[in-house]
Amino acid sequence: MTEPFSTTRESDAALVTAPDGSAVRPLGALAGAASFELAADQVSAAVSHRTVQEIWYVVAGSGQIWRGQDGRDEVTPLEPGVCLTIPLGTSFQFRAGGDGLRVAAVTVPPWPDSPDEARPEPGPW
Repeated sequence: MTEPFSTTRESDAALVTAPDGSAVRPLGALAGAASFELAADQVSAAVSHRTVQEIWYVVAGSGQIWRGQDGRDEVTPLEPGVCLTIPLGTSFQFRAGGDGLRVAAVTVPPWPDSPDEARPEPGPW
């Protein structure tokens, strides 16, 4: 059976707190679309995901993201227009600059209803 198409306005989406501490608005279940943000100078908790991968696109603000995977660590500046991936099992932590940070993201598969999806990890901040 085919999934029905749907439309969600960000302003109508429920606001929830992600396990990493960011404010999230789930936008679509088909591919796990969401928007999330950190307030100015806020730092997320470092986590890795058990079953999902993510694609991020920065839409406003600034900040940095740290990603660690198989012995490779990288800190990437975040600004509008930056698109990045968080493959399965990658540890990551992000922080907002003085102007906050807003990101559109897709989770593949969609975010599960499981309390242990986001696992705490040691991070740089």
